[in-house]
Amino acid sequence: MLTFIEKAQSAVDEKKAAELEKKLRKNEFTLEDFRDQMSQVRKMGSLNDLIKMIPGVSKSKQFKNLQVDDRELVRVEAIINSMTRVERRNHSIINGSRRKRIANGSGNSVQEVNKLLKNYTQVLKMMKKINKGGFMRGMGRGMMPF
Repeated sequence: MLTFIEKAQSAVDEKKAAELEKKLRKNEFTLEDFRDQMSQVRKMGSLNDLIKMIPGVSKSKQFKNLQVDDRELVRVEAIINSMTRVERRNHSIINGSRRKRIANGSGNSVQEVNKLLKNYTQVLKMMKKINKGGFMRGMGRGMMPF
């Protein structure tokens, strides 16, 4: 049975990882990058199986009954794929009519599109904090599992 690290190493392209690191440091992480990362995670297998591979998680009470729906990644990818290249690279231009078009194109509701954009914005804020002051400051209060 492969460990989490072995599985990650086999799925990750070193060149793409270096490019992503540069983008993260420059705060240039786009929805295209987000989609590509999700697709790499999906290549590694079921999220439930991946979570169980992380040391300590399977023994943690908080994560014991955690069930992650892999279809959520498919849904998010469909939403991002329904955006134009310009929208994926600059999420701030996505207004109400664009959200409706994206929702219709992906077979989701406008609320699902809003939820994705909100989560993406939170990820961007966290990345900015991490770039400014290190990992612990970026995580913020209450985001650590212990």
